Amino acid sequence: MKRSLGSVAGQMFVLQVALVVLLVVAAVVALMLQSERDTSAEAERRSLAVAETFANAPGLRAALREPRPTTVLQPLTEVGRRAAGVDFIVVMDTHGIRYTHPMPDRIGKRFVGTIGPSLQGRTLTESVDGPLGREMQAVVPVEDPGGRVVALVSAGLKVKNVANEVERQIPIILTAGAGALGAATAVTALVSRRLRRQTHGLGPDEMTRMYDHHDAVLHAVREGVLIIDADGRLLLANDEAVRLLDLPPDAEGRHVTELPGLEPDAVALLSSGREATDEVLFARGLLLAVNQRPTDRDGGPAGTVVTLRDSTELQAVSGRAQIARERLELLYDAGLGVGTTLDVTRTAEELARIVVPRFADFVTVDLAEAVLHGGEPDARATDLRRVAVHGIHDDHPLRQRGRLIDVLSATPWIHGYRIGRVARIPDLSAAADWQARDPAGARQILDRGINTLISAPIRARGAVLGVVNFWRTKEHGPFDDEELSLAEELVAQAAVSIDNGRRYAREHTMAVTLQRSLLPRALPEQNAIDAAHRYLPAHSGVSGDWFDVIPLPGGRVALVVGDVVGHGLHAAATMGRLRTAVHNFSTLDMPPDELLSHLDDLVGRIDQEEAGTEAAAVVGATCLYAIYDPATRRCALARAGHLAPVVVHPDGTAAFPDLPYGPPLGLGGMPFRTEELELPEGSQLVLYTDGLVEDRGRDLDENLELLRTTLAGHPGRSPERHCQAVLDALLPEQPQDDVALLVARTRVLPPDRIADWDVPADPAAVSGIRRAARARLDAWQLTDLEYSLELVLSELVTNAVRYGSPPLHVRLMYDRTLICEVSDGSSTSPHLRCAAATEEGGRGLFLVARTAERWGTRYTPQGKVIWAELALPGADGTPRIPGLEALGDLEDLL
Repeated sequence: MKRSLGSVAGQMFVLQVALVVLLVVAAVVALMLQSERDTSAEAERRSLAVAETFANAPGLRAALREPRPTTVLQPLTEVGRRAAGVDFIVVMDTHGIRYTHPMPDRIGKRFVGTIGPSLQGRTLTESVDGPLGREMQAVVPVEDPGGRVVALVSAGLKVKNVANEVERQIPIILTAGAGALGAATAVTALVSRRLRRQTHGLGPDEMTRMYDHHDAVLHAVREGVLIIDADGRLLLANDEAVRLLDLPPDAEGRHVTELPGLEPDAVALLSSGREATDEVLFARGLLLAVNQRPTDRDGGPAGTVVTLRDSTELQAVSGRAQIARERLELLYDAGLGVGTTLDVTRTAEELARIVVPRFADFVTVDLAEAVLHGGEPDARATDLRRVAVHGIHDDHPLRQRGRLIDVLSATPWIHGYRIGRVARIPDLSAAADWQARDPAGARQILDRGINTLISAPIRARGAVLGVVNFWRTKEHGPFDDEELSLAEELVAQAAVSIDNGRRYAREHTMAVTLQRSLLPRALPEQNAIDAAHRYLPAHSGVSGDWFDVIPLPGGRVALVVGDVVGHGLHAAATMGRLRTAVHNFSTLDMPPDELLSHLDDLVGRIDQEEAGTEAAAVVGATCLYAIYDPATRRCALARAGHLAPVVVHPDGTAAFPDLPYGPPLGLGGMPFRTEELELPEGSQLVLYTDGLVEDRGRDLDENLELLRTTLAGHPGRSPERHCQAVLDALLPEQPQDDVALLVARTRVLPPDRIADWDVPADPAAVSGIRRAARARLDAWQLTDLEYSLELVLSELVTNAVRYGSPPLHVRLMYDRTLICEVSDGSSTSPHLRCAAATEEGGRGLFLVARTAERWGTRYTPQGKVIWAELALPGADGTPRIPGLEALGDLEDLL
């Protein structure tokens, strides 16, 4: 646009438009000035006429003599004002105090204006800023018959309300000006267009510079330029075109067919007038790239413009450059596309797919068996496994994926693996040993036209992991030396990824093995619950999820699920430490909240021990611990940063219990709280880790609701089926985090297998308890345990009476063992000791420990419980008394 305005046409256009705009603006300004002058004169005339008329109106002087002139004059002035078309008529006394006004609140106030001349008997017109705005007003005196001024009358109107004929002419003038401007613009545009076409939008200086540069540029470029008219005559040829075509000095003006020395193909192209793009012509032994375009596309004269470029050397160089560029692109693509995962088989497949058909027609990848499993390759290995085969045809004669390759065979594709370096076999048909050993297979390969091979070993850190074979058919010719280097580079890139995948597989296998060794291999035998479980390791590596079912004294069972945030060996090892700690703490038979407190202290100590070392701190460890008692159907739960479990009732309803939330383990400072639930028989408690419900594609609340609805509505579903249904509904094929799932269906110990008695705090009550216990054993058909039970009861009840405090209570439970519990209100704990030979006492608990299978102490809010478990009789009816053999003769001991 800048160039267009600088041209002659542009300058004329700007000048004419400016002139028309100036004339229109001047006309409008003059009209507005005339209108303002006429409007002021009209307002002055009308206000004076109205004021004089009202001042000489009959009855005005009589009204002024009234006691209250305003009452008479205000209606008259308003009627006169509306009839005369003015904005106000004001009657005032000789002091300028108003009797009337269109705005009643102004009556009685002083008139705004000049009244001095009117008091002397003269009329006055002036422009003032009154109460109604900018006004033109006239002041006329009112005289009595004697010629004395007794009052004044003023009439006026706002100037803008004065209608004027000139104002109605402004739109017409503006419309005419716009029309004139448009017409002038159109005419100027036509003239400018014609001038631009002739001068190409250039100004005089620019046109001069253009022609000054024309000859210099035309004859300095390294490309030949020809201009040929529609008749085939040469109009222009620059110096380079004369040199390339060896044109004579008088070539310009002659017909193309008359030019000497041109090849027939060149004459045909130049005289045809057709378009050509980088078309190759031979002239005087040179290879010319010709481009030809018509000159009449934009309305110019008919003809063609031709450019000539000498590409003799460029063609040879570009051919080699194209091959080099393709090879570099192949290496680049291989760097991006090979080794996208840490799976060695996937890496081999990626290499095979990238190089076919850009480098080879068929590719096979064979790896040592140990490499596939993460092990170190054995130099003495005799078998390779084919892990990838890819080619331009699916029906190839090469061995399929999964087949074993004998290293000791004489086949050509093992040659590179045996010698440990890249090898090229330019002609497979000349490999006589191979054809003699496997004539059928060799014939199939040769009949498909495969005749050349590169066998490249996969080397990493000094070891040979396998071999990659690149096959080509006769159609694409044998591999050259540069392609041998390219094959070696491709395999070297893939070898790094394959070795990384192998080492990752080894570490992953070690971590998974460690983790699985730390998890329970089977659930312990107990009668409190029916349980099913699932553990799924993460696709990307092992994590720190764990679960446990721990039998507790009294036929109870502890259910545990926990999670150490993170992946790898450290998370798995930390999980093992926490799981072992939970087992150890559970032997103390403490409530869930106390156990979590001890576990929280342990995690804090682990973090302190590992502070300042390379080991990562245990950040984000969570745990849920529950104890279920089948005798009371009570379940006590506490959680440390873990998700709440799901309770599935026998009728099929499922809900999340409202459990108090505790902080994750290791934070410290906040207590944990235990919540007790009463579960009907057949209820199912579902414990899980966050890997089951945390999904990037869905909200956590949505997954929790999906878990609940999956469990609900199936009252007869077993724990095993619940596990499978939950995994099918919530988990993808390859979870990103470990998942631990534990489903426990509660059982209830039948009332007829429980016996309990209150014990008076009297040593004589021991014999009565023994008799009652013998009777209960007879009812349970456990008479073989009478002697052992009497011994245990005697010692425990005697100690409770002697050292404990009321209330005393005895309970027997017939479960997987015979459980004897003696409780009292004291919190003192008995200690096992070996009495000296000269001591009469101190052997009671020692006998209990030797007679019972297990014994211990459990503290309750009311005191403590001393319990002992007696093994039930074996299949032959003989009671099993652990440690009895070590005692020798029990009677001698007593």
